[in-house]
Amino acid sequence: MTEALTDPATGLGSLHHDGSVRYVVPVTGTTDRPRIGDEVRLRVRAGLETPVDRIHVRTTPDGEQAFTELCEVAPGPACRWWEVTIRLAMPTTGYRFLVSGPDGHRWLNGTGLHRASQTDRDDFRIVAGFDPPAWITDRVFYQVFPDRFANGDPSNDVVDGAWTYRGHATRRRAWGTPPGRGGGALVEFYGGDLAGLGSRLDHLERLGVNAIYLNPIFATRSNHGYDTIDYERVAPHFGGDAALADIRRAAAERDIRLMLDIAPNHAGAEHPWFLAAQADAAAETASYFIFRERPHDYESWLGHGSLPKLDYRSPDLRAAMYDGPGAILRRWMRPPYSVDGWRIDVANMLGRLGPDQLGAEVARGMRLAIKQENADAYLIGEHSYDATEQLAGDQWDGVMNYAGFRSPVLDWLGGIELLGSGGDPFLRAERSSTADMVETLEAYRAAIPWAVARCQYNLLASHDTARVRTAVGEGPGRERAGLGLLLTYVGVPSILYGDEVGLEGHDGLSTRRTMPWDEADWDLDHLAFVRALVGHRVRSDALARGGFQVLETGRDSLVYLRDTDDEQVIVVVVRGPATRAGEPLPVAHGAVADGTTFRELLSGVQATVVGGHLPLGPTEPGVAIWTSGSDPSDRGQ
Repeated sequence: MTEALTDPATGLGSLHHDGSVRYVVPVTGTTDRPRIGDEVRLRVRAGLETPVDRIHVRTTPDGEQAFTELCEVAPGPACRWWEVTIRLAMPTTGYRFLVSGPDGHRWLNGTGLHRASQTDRDDFRIVAGFDPPAWITDRVFYQVFPDRFANGDPSNDVVDGAWTYRGHATRRRAWGTPPGRGGGALVEFYGGDLAGLGSRLDHLERLGVNAIYLNPIFATRSNHGYDTIDYERVAPHFGGDAALADIRRAAAERDIRLMLDIAPNHAGAEHPWFLAAQADAAAETASYFIFRERPHDYESWLGHGSLPKLDYRSPDLRAAMYDGPGAILRRWMRPPYSVDGWRIDVANMLGRLGPDQLGAEVARGMRLAIKQENADAYLIGEHSYDATEQLAGDQWDGVMNYAGFRSPVLDWLGGIELLGSGGDPFLRAERSSTADMVETLEAYRAAIPWAVARCQYNLLASHDTARVRTAVGEGPGRERAGLGLLLTYVGVPSILYGDEVGLEGHDGLSTRRTMPWDEADWDLDHLAFVRALVGHRVRSDALARGGFQVLETGRDSLVYLRDTDDEQVIVVVVRGPATRAGEPLPVAHGAVADGTTFRELLSGVQATVVGGHLPLGPTEPGVAIWTSGSDPSDRGQ
């Protein structure tokens, strides 16, 4: 039976280890990019009165079990420490701890403390040779759907009847009018472009975000951009290639990173590759697609004939997309565009069809090509489900963390919604419990190396989902609770354009509304709240690089610790409707010393730990972020 780490009956509630910089310390090499042959010091923390006699680390060198005893070192002011140095001899080193005490032994792994023997699946893991981007640590992304963000050059606007897509002619829409429904909605154009984005970089800078995720900008027929007809050309209605070079330059001047979105799983049915293959079985690009019977019976994405699926059994396709010296993914990473990363659309289906399961092979090939161009590039995949197999450090840096973050958080805040194939609701249920949310977050975090978990692209909304305010339901506390989790959890947070000012939308189409630029239409209190959270996330080393430990689970609340040696942040999240009562918060099991003073980010209120407890007042629905030491903004970070 699994015992919770915070179960007081075991007396072991303070035992903690994770893969963060406080608990995995480089002896040789670096923490962020360890290599085979490097040595690291593993540290386990516990409270001063924790009933522990001995701790051993279990590893599996070359598949054989081995145990090495940890040494207890000088205690800290509120904790005991055990340490051991190990050498990284394999590409991936998995380990867990055997903890012995007066009442027997327990196993400590990525999912917590267990009496029963455990499989290796949830061991802590260090990946030698995994190269996450050094710059990703303190970034907050801002997702922009380019047609709906800002119109900087009306001369390139798509006009009525410019072309037809899936039986519908293009239609020019007035800024601020709501998006339509049905197939015609895919060819509604509002005039947003890259010049518009460039003209609004001041807004991003004031918000505090410092990275942009830009939905597809290549030539297509739809407004969503996933039916590519030319991967080598930025769409004219976005300003063309020159506009991308301009936005890259302007963003770089403000230290704002730029990640592009590409659809390599399928092309548009009007792409010259497909038209040639459709017309001639001997065409150079015939091997790029799968025809059951030429010309009209072919594989496509989820049966959408406008999106013929690309066939990565073809070496020529691989060369064109990523492997060749002038490949598409490589080209846009070179000057004058020099993009900082890629988001790979439908990464869960890429290179996969029936007996041909080439997804891992293709992902590894893309990773190799992209890292050859820029070792510091950020590579993520779109994946709505369990992406564990693609997150071992040899494929994506991370994925859009729908399953491991968005779903459990929104299930807790607004109610459970399970979607079937194609995005249709399969199951709806009442809100999940706090314990269930914590269990899911922990399961997805434990299933992958910590270094990869730090690169996970966390989000509450995207162009394919309901917006945050709509998804969580009534009450500003729920929205604030969700954003509080987003901006303080392990990983890389992302905000969908307009969520900072309170936009709403119940699905992918209605979410893609235009950004209002009249501040009279903004929720200014909400904007100030988001700005404060973003600023703290960017400045706080504990939020960027620190560990994660749950301190308390309540019926409608969750409290957790993010910690480094120099900073401790306690996050109190309350979903409502009830407040978290004002009883003191036990923090001794988080190794928080008596006399430590915390300051709450939003209110400025201070509190000092006494007798192992932090005296908090009642916490209303929303989030309270308590930080030890000085405000990070005072430290010049």
